[in-house]
Amino acid sequence: MRRVVGAGGWGLCAVLGAGCMVLGAQAPPATEIFLAPLQIAGTKVTVGRPINITNNPGYDNQPQFLADSSGVLFSSNRDGVQTDIYRYDIATKQLVQVTRTAENEYSPTLTPDGQTFSTVRGAEQKLWRFRMDGTDAGLAWTHMGLIGYHVWISESEMATFVLGAQRDPNTLQLLNLRTGGSEVIEKSIGRSLLIRPGRGTVSFVHKPAQGPWVIRELDPKTKQITTLTPTLERVEDLAWTPDGAIVMGQKGKLFLWRPSSSWTEIADLTRQGVENITRLTVSPDGRWIAIVSQAAAR
Repeated sequence: MRRVVGAGGWGLCAVLGAGCMVLGAQAPPATEIFLAPLQIAGTKVTVGRPINITNNPGYDNQPQFLADSSGVLFSSNRDGVQTDIYRYDIATKQLVQVTRTAENEYSPTLTPDGQTFSTVRGAEQKLWRFRMDGTDAGLAWTHMGLIGYHVWISESEMATFVLGAQRDPNTLQLLNLRTGGSEVIEKSIGRSLLIRPGRGTVSFVHKPAQGPWVIRELDPKTKQITTLTPTLERVEDLAWTPDGAIVMGQKGKLFLWRPSSSWTEIADLTRQGVENITRLTVSPDGRWIAIVSQAAAR
């Protein structure tokens, strides 16, 4: 559990999500990351039995598969003080600490070069690069506002979730690393920013104050935004499968959406120890799904 203080703490809690608390508030349940085999055969999707790969009473969140699908990077707080990036190797089932710095790191995100990953780092929530062995690869971007989440569009451009100041809404902003420019694209967005497989577009959840939440798609070249589908009720986390379907979780269940159909339940993991699903991600080869959830009481 990572504890933060004051008004800025709420901003950081938007990065941490489930498992964060502000001092003086009641602590939410700890989160765990579960890994389950996934089989996609045409329109049929099968989810195997999930296993808890973190087994930690503290904070474990924001999983990101490696490019070759051999492992999962994630942020974890294992001493009640410091949050670093860890890696779980699927074949060996070994857990390795990747970063060891004086600052906290969150939201590990693979960079286009395939040799590094970026994180949200420190109280200023800068974007920082690390090599896959955890060695420092330097500052990627520092922003006037606080960056909560990000996804790389290319070597020189990324989409970011920037926390709104005071009562302002969170915004989707495009950053250009070559020019140093930033552009606000949309307001009132959710934390899930992803590249749609095979298209290079950016998907995000729009969360208006009134009306349903919807999944939208941004073409970063034309800046055109298209609405794909309403989300499951009040759910903002999603994952893309390699063949272009969307997976969302609600309580202990997983649901699938395809452009030609509505949301369909594909798995109920409640009896297997998975509850209150939040973030989730599918491996690039489509063989695994990582799920962040509250662990069931033992």
